Amino acid sequence: MEIDFLIIGQGLAGSLLAWELIQRQKNVIIVDNNQPNASLVAAGLINPVTGMRFVKSANADQLLPVAIDCYQKLADFFNQTFYIKKTMLRLLRNNKEATACSKRFKDRDYRPYLDKIIPSHPDINTTFGLLRQKQTGYLLTIPLLTALKDYFISLGAYINAEINYDEIKLTPTLRWNSIQPKQIIFCEGHHAATANPWFSALPFQPVKGEIITATATAKVQQNILNYGHWFIPLNNSQFRTGASFDRDSLNTAITSEARDILLNSLKQIYPALTVEKINKQQAGIRPTTLDKMPFVGRHPKYSNFIIFNGFGAKGSLQIPWHSQNLANHLLNKKPLAQASSILRYYHLF
Repeated sequence: MEIDFLIIGQGLAGSLLAWELIQRQKNVIIVDNNQPNASLVAAGLINPVTGMRFVKSANADQLLPVAIDCYQKLADFFNQTFYIKKTMLRLLRNNKEATACSKRFKDRDYRPYLDKIIPSHPDINTTFGLLRQKQTGYLLTIPLLTALKDYFISLGAYINAEINYDEIKLTPTLRWNSIQPKQIIFCEGHHAATANPWFSALPFQPVKGEIITATATAKVQQNILNYGHWFIPLNNSQFRTGASFDRDSLNTAITSEARDILLNSLKQIYPALTVEKINKQQAGIRPTTLDKMPFVGRHPKYSNFIIFNGFGAKGSLQIPWHSQNLANHLLNKKPLAQASSILRYYHLF
């Protein structure tokens, strides 16, 4: 079978790229091992201003409208809501953060994303106040990836299989089993860092993160909280909190240590909240990178091998725009965004 693109991995990156290419009338097959991936565990937060210095994400003015438009089009197509707009309250933890935050209000580039500083909150412990942020929310990644998987299956564009890289043949024509793609796009998340024989030279820095979904004994406050960790209200009583950070134990086993860190951290800033039960604890490995920018582009020696990976915790914000950018590159020879292009690491191959 001859196709245009074989996409390996049905996380958010592979799924949204496959969707983009299919909308452009390309023949795509996506292969996935149907195992838990970081996208299924991720919070799906969209937050254009992050970090201790309150820095606007690179190209946020471009990325955000494309992401919102993408998720709305998917919602219209599947008749299902995937993106939840929700105000975020960022805890100012010390005077340094409060001062840095105040300076951002003087910068007109930040005005679309920052609302005001709230000196106090009835439910939240704060000494230096809370920053109320705008244009924030979260993606319902599991319903979205499930809907897309079903869609790919309906098109005959999904194969549940474990990719053995040795089965990918370069000659006499590019081939995986009976499929002959013109190009293969690798979107296999953190596995690329250790297993992919063509792209493992790239400087990935995978990070394990655990999150908790729980039910409270009473109604929870309805803002996203950002306090080093995060709190997302799912409804009146259920919430999600995360994520732990572990560079050493790169596995998907849940731990009591992470659970205690997350719940104790939440209790310190939200003492009124009492957990009735923990519904679920999950662990995933985010494919983060050394310079915190994605890896997008062609292999320097095998031009029909492409990587689309390394979006880390900002995938919900970044992937829709980068999917369009890569599709434009593949189909119309448009240049890739310089900051994410793997041209910057060609010397490692």
